Amino acid sequence: MLGENQPDVSEPSASPEATAQAVPDQRAAAEPPPARPVSAPPAAPVSGAPVSAVPVSAVPVSAAPVSAVPVSALPVSAAPVSAAPAGSSAALDAEPPAANAAEPVSAPPAAPVPAPPAPSVPGPAASPVSAPPAASVSAPPAGPVSAPPAGPVSAPPDRPVSAPPAAFVSAPPAEQVSAPPAASVSAPPAASVSAPPAEQVSAPPAASVSAPPAGPVSAPPAGPGRVEQGDPEQVLAAYRWQLDPATLREIVEEPDELRTVRRRLTEKLGTAVDNRARARLLSLRAVVSRILGELDDALADARLALTYAEATGELRRIALAQARLAHVLRWRGEFTEADQLFARATSPELPDRLRAALHEHAGRSCFDQGRYMEACQHFEQALDLRGSGDPDLLARVRLALDAVAERVATAGFGPYPRSRDEVLERIQPPVPVRDGGLWGYTDPDGDLVVPARYADAQPFAEGLAWVRRPQTERWSLIALTGTTVIEPSFLAVRAFSEGLAWVVRDGAEGWLAIDPTGNVVIPPGFADVRPFRRGVAAVRREGWGAVDRTGRIVVPTRYHSFRTPLADGRHVDGFTDEGLAVVELAGRHGVVDHTGAMLVPPVHPTLVIHPVAFLVGTGAGRWGALDRRGNPLIDPVHRSAEDLLEEIERLLTDANPVL
Repeated sequence: MLGENQPDVSEPSASPEATAQAVPDQRAAAEPPPARPVSAPPAAPVSGAPVSAVPVSAVPVSAAPVSAVPVSALPVSAAPVSAAPAGSSAALDAEPPAANAAEPVSAPPAAPVPAPPAPSVPGPAASPVSAPPAASVSAPPAGPVSAPPAGPVSAPPDRPVSAPPAAFVSAPPAEQVSAPPAASVSAPPAASVSAPPAEQVSAPPAASVSAPPAGPVSAPPAGPGRVEQGDPEQVLAAYRWQLDPATLREIVEEPDELRTVRRRLTEKLGTAVDNRARARLLSLRAVVSRILGELDDALADARLALTYAEATGELRRIALAQARLAHVLRWRGEFTEADQLFARATSPELPDRLRAALHEHAGRSCFDQGRYMEACQHFEQALDLRGSGDPDLLARVRLALDAVAERVATAGFGPYPRSRDEVLERIQPPVPVRDGGLWGYTDPDGDLVVPARYADAQPFAEGLAWVRRPQTERWSLIALTGTTVIEPSFLAVRAFSEGLAWVVRDGAEGWLAIDPTGNVVIPPGFADVRPFRRGVAAVRREGWGAVDRTGRIVVPTRYHSFRTPLADGRHVDGFTDEGLAVVELAGRHGVVDHTGAMLVPPVHPTLVIHPVAFLVGTGAGRWGALDRRGNPLIDPVHRSAEDLLEEIERLLTDANPVL
C-alpha cells in the first residue's frame, strides 16, 4: 500500500513534512527534543482570535509555569471540505488530507527560569484562569517539536493558543484541503465549515518571553491514544509503511492500532448519509482489512464501495475504489480481475500523483504473477509521471526493482508485456485494409477475414463497422464476420458509441441516432453531432448543446462551440471522461457537466480542464484557477499556464492517495 493521500479522490493525505522525513513506506516516528520548562510571573489576560471554522473565544490565561507541553492533533472530520477562497494555497486533491499525527510529548521537570513580565493586552472581560501545566494542547506539529524560542512564540497554525488550556482543544489540520467535484461540504452538526485561510495566523503573547535553549525531548512511540482520539481516515493516511522486500506487501507492525482504526471507520459509516461518504469509508475499511489479512471482509467492503462510487459518477472517486478493490484481489491471487481494474482505473484525466500510484500497484500485481517486464513498464510509467518530484515513490520503485532483479536472476523475465486490450480481454477486431481498389478486413495476424469488396470501410467499433459497396452511395452495417446487419440505408454515418450511432437517411432531415438493429432511438433534427460519452452527446441545431440517450436536451443548444481543451494539450469533442465540457458563447468560455448543470458561466476568454481545477486566462494574458464548483482558487496573477500548473503542483505536494 502506498501512503496514499491523491487524493474527494476524498482522500486523506499525509503532511509534506512528515513525508520528507520518513523512510519510504516506513512509519515515521517523530523524536522531538525536550524543552526546559519556563515559568513566568502572572501576566494580564491575553485573548487570541481563533482561526477555526467555528469561532471560539480564547479564555484569558495568566502565564503559569510552562513545561514543554505535548502537542497532538485532533483531526477534523474527513468529509470533503470546500476549497479555499481566491488566492489561498489550498491543497487541490480530492480526498481530505490528514493532519500530522504526533503523540503528546512531555518534557522532564527542570528548574524554572524567570522571564520578564509581559505587558498587558486588552482582552474580553473575564477573570484570569491558570492553566494546568500538564494539559495537552491540540495542534498539528509538522515534525519534531522543539521548545519555545528566545523570541516571540507563535501558536500552532490555524488556531492561536495563549496558554495551555484546561481541556483538549481541537484545531483544523495545518494542511489546506480542496473539495472534490460536486462534493458536499460536511461539518459538525448544524454548522457548515469553509476552508481555512491560506496564510497561517499566529497569536504570540503581548511581549516576547525569553527561555533557555531547548534541550532534546524524546517522543514516546505512538500508542492507542492517538488512534482513539484521532480521525481514523487521517490516522490511516499518516501511516508510513515498510514493504517486505521479497513480496512487496506492507508489513503490519501494530495490528491492534489498525483494528482500532477499522472500528472507528465503522462508527463513521453509521452516520454516513451520502454515496460519496459511504464509498470513501467502505474502501478505506477494505484497505485496513486487507493489510490485517482478513481478505473476505476486505473484498465485501471493496465491492460495495465501488458500487457507491459508481453511483456518484465522479471519475477520481471511481478510480480510487477500483484500485482498492484491485489491491484486495491481488492479495487473493485473483490477478485477471485485479489487472483489469487497474487498467480501467487509469485515465489521462486523473491527477499525475494518482496515475503514478495506479501504475506502481499494477506493477506489483505483475510482479506477483512473474510478469517482470510488464512490472518494469508500470514502474517506469510511475517514475515518468512523478519520479522527479516524489522521493518516496522513487525509493519504493527502487526497492521494487531490486526485488525484480533478484527474481529475474533465478526465474527469467517471464512473459512479454500485454497490451491494454489484452489485459482487458477485449477482442481485437479486424482492421480495414486496401486490396487493389477495394477494402476488406484482416485479423491481428494479417489474414484476410472479410473479403475486399467494399468501396469504403470504417474501423470496427463495439463489434460493428460501416461499409459502402461500389454500386451504392448508401452505407450498410456489418458484424465482425462480415455478415450484413443493416442493409444499405444511410447517406452519412458515425461509429457506434455506447450502443448508439448517428446516421443521416435524408440530407434534409439531419442526423438521428439508431441502435445496432437499426431502430431509431433519437429522432432526426440535428445539423451536427458528436459521439456519446458518459450517456450524453454534443449536438448542434441553431447552436451547440447536448442530449442524453433518450434524445432529451440536457444542455440548451445555444452555444457557439462545444470543444473541451485539457491541460495536457489534448482536445475532446464534447464531454470528458469526468462528464465535463467547455462551452463557448460570443468568445467567452464556461463549463457544464453531463447533467446540464452550469459549473462556470461563459465569462472567461480562455478556459482549460485540469484534473483538479479549471484553468482560466484573462484578456491581459494572466492565468488563475477555479475549483470544481467554479469558485476562485488561485488569483489570475501568473504570466503563463505553465507557471500556474507549477503552482497547482506545489499545492498538491501534501496529498498522497491511500491505496
